[in-house]
Amino acid sequence: MSDAAPFRREATTGRGPTPGALSVPLTRPRATGAEPRPDDGRELIASLAPLLAEWLPRQRWFAGKGRPVTGFTLVAATELLPRPYGGSAPGLLHLLVRAQQPGPAGAPGPAAGTDDCYQLLLGIQDALPPQLAPALIGRPTGGPLHGRTVYEGLADPRLTSLLLERLRVPGRLGVLRFTREPDAAIPPGLTPRLLGAEQSNSSAVYGETYILKLFRRVGPGLNPDLELPRALANTGCSRVPAPAAWFEAEPAGAGEEPMTLGILQPYLPGSADGWQLALGALAVRADFAASARALGHATAEVHLALAAALPTVVLRRPQLERLAAAMTGRLDTAAGAVPALRPYRESLRRIYDELAGLGRAGRTWRAQRIHGDLHLGQVLRTPADGRWSVIDFEGEPARPLAERRRPQPVARDVAGMLRSFDYAAAVGRAAGSCWAERARAAFCEGYAAVHHDPREDPQLLRAHETDKAVYEVLYEARHRPDWLPVPMSAIRRLAERERGPERAADGSPV
Repeated sequence: MSDAAPFRREATTGRGPTPGALSVPLTRPRATGAEPRPDDGRELIASLAPLLAEWLPRQRWFAGKGRPVTGFTLVAATELLPRPYGGSAPGLLHLLVRAQQPGPAGAPGPAAGTDDCYQLLLGIQDALPPQLAPALIGRPTGGPLHGRTVYEGLADPRLTSLLLERLRVPGRLGVLRFTREPDAAIPPGLTPRLLGAEQSNSSAVYGETYILKLFRRVGPGLNPDLELPRALANTGCSRVPAPAAWFEAEPAGAGEEPMTLGILQPYLPGSADGWQLALGALAVRADFAASARALGHATAEVHLALAAALPTVVLRRPQLERLAAAMTGRLDTAAGAVPALRPYRESLRRIYDELAGLGRAGRTWRAQRIHGDLHLGQVLRTPADGRWSVIDFEGEPARPLAERRRPQPVARDVAGMLRSFDYAAAVGRAAGSCWAERARAAFCEGYAAVHHDPREDPQLLRAHETDKAVYEVLYEARHRPDWLPVPMSAIRRLAERERGPERAADGSPV
């Protein structure tokens, strides 16, 4: 859709526009009796573009760091709260915008650039109070917001409270559709608290009762973080907080999928994530095996429930060969970018080749829906009963949505957690001890008590652990070079196991 798409002027009263009166549809609407104003969308995005080009790349959830933003396209705009003139009451404008960014010089096809779509919630006032000064985006010159102060709306408790009220009352505002589970009791007036530890999303807690996750980079299709917890709730699985409400951007065109924008779920107050708990144990040199065993048990319960709730498939020779080829491709990409990985490339390739060879020999594995990005930071333990819960089913945000929704072997989740134990041991300065080995073994034992022992499929588990370690090498080299030795230690271990016990990577005896 071009940035000249018209606004749709909806019902108004004599006192001014109602909430939702300003709306840009995801697709151009059919002609109506009212003549659209074709310049509104263009003027709005043109006036905001200089401000967003400076502000957006500074946000932690912005995916295109390191590349300039060359332009914006307005996908949709919905006024959740009118913009009053005078006084201190804020307005709230919901935007979906595409940010155009160039790719590497000379890159062909899709690599030549990206146009990721981002969800923005813009607060609007005449002047900001001092406590909101850090949230400032700027003051547009021209356009419908000329001279107003625009800021990050989630930083304003009044506007964050408004989002909860929208979720309490299902319905549509412009292209936005708010949905609530019929049995969800969401009380009014819960005090909001914005969480500071943003990753690829933003989250707000309401009265220590609910947590709202807002996705920042969005696209068409059902987000697994909504799909999978709802499916698990229908099976009676209590390991995952069930969504109470959510909202989406609903396209006007037939055959187009909605965009999942935000999910409201029960908040588990006082819970600590597995990463905090593991580091706490390491700080006092305490063993983590009992906790890891219980976590393996919980993970297996979730996997069994997902297999019962959603279709499963069998991976045969073609699928296993494609899986191995994709892993090899990621290895080649990472080795091209990280020289330290290159001496191990051939040994790691053989791990993937062995997996493909088993497929050619007739071996099969079951694949199902999984978490997709399981690690110690994605699990919570409640203090009262020590019970583990699993959260954040979005998968790896950098991967395409269709790939994240694809059935995969449960070994991928298991491998992610095993790698997380290694990371915890390294950060907790226990890399030379047996802490990680004991935790890894205990996790597999707990998993085996409910499902099957993942160590009984060593080729499949080793291939997925290698793939995860290769991903970590590339990530650390790009973002945290000081952490590169952590995944490289796993790379050496995996490569040496493939070479056999005689010689290490540098040719010296093991």
